[in-house]
Amino acid sequence: MITELQTERLIVRQIKVADAPELFRIWSDPVVTQYMNISPFQTEGQALEMIELLQELAQEDKAVRFSIIHKETNTIIGSCGYNFLDDEQGKAEIGYDLAQTYWGKGYASEAIGLLVDYAFSSLQFNRIEAKVMPENRSSIKLLQRLHFTCEGVLQEYEETDGQRIDLHMYARLKVD
Repeated sequence: MITELQTERLIVRQIKVADAPELFRIWSDPVVTQYMNISPFQTEGQALEMIELLQELAQEDKAVRFSIIHKETNTIIGSCGYNFLDDEQGKAEIGYDLAQTYWGKGYASEAIGLLVDYAFSSLQFNRIEAKVMPENRSSIKLLQRLHFTCEGVLQEYEETDGQRIDLHMYARLKVD
């Protein structure tokens, strides 16, 4: 698996323990985590634990997470990655988050587009999936811009804050 990819404005590189302070800043923001399957972090130690878990999953080829770095400022502005990798079936699930100050500037589309292109061209995957809460209109618009199709509703798919929630399944095939 590649450890770093780049666009004109971004470096997307595999997450490191040293990223914990900057990712904590993002993952502790309740507005950012509102549609994620985590509660806002209270301590930097939680970010460190998350990074260590993500590194273990990467070593086992089950998932890989990247820090999104703004080239001009060398600042971590979010994270993205393959939440689940299935080499046998040629598919992956993507996920992403971005610091609020960088919303609406095309950075998420740029980073996710890069991951999708890499999965299709280099990993030779056939399908990329994303599960999204129906209320997360910004994420839905991003996926639609990247030619993902809503395939349906996964009823009571996850438990969040003690309640079962529906998720929309979006997918894009290599031929799309």
